[in-house]
Amino acid sequence: MATFWPKQKEIKRDWHLIDAKERILGRLASEIAVFLVGKNKPCFSPHLDCGDYAVVINAEKVRLTGRKEKEKKYYRHSGYPGGLKIETPKDLREKAPEEILRRAVLGMLPKNRLTKERIKRLKAIVGERNPFAEKFKQK
Repeated sequence: MATFWPKQKEIKRDWHLIDAKERILGRLASEIAVFLVGKNKPCFSPHLDCGDYAVVINAEKVRLTGRKEKEKKYYRHSGYPGGLKIETPKDLREKAPEEILRRAVLGMLPKNRLTKERIKRLKAIVGERNPFAEKFKQK
């Protein structure tokens, strides 16, 4: 019997609604990464993008343990001399609270050609309102 390999056209993408209220960042990010990669599906194949969509509401209420809120640092570099930018989760929470969750999930995805497409399926939303509610009703 031959091994079943799904075709890209045959892959059905589901929508998962996750409430991030009072959830720990790392544990939540690893759960979301499983949905984005598609490891929860029986047709999982490492070379195909068979993951689902993940809609996270209350992204601003995600919790960091210990002293990470003040001591953890996110680094960026512009490429120019002196272009190092450093932010803490506390600073990032004021500007773009959903970015904390997005960066944590991005760090848990496999680093390959499919990463960009997978992270696009993460919809982190500030607040309770779900703008993708009609996608859930199609089931």
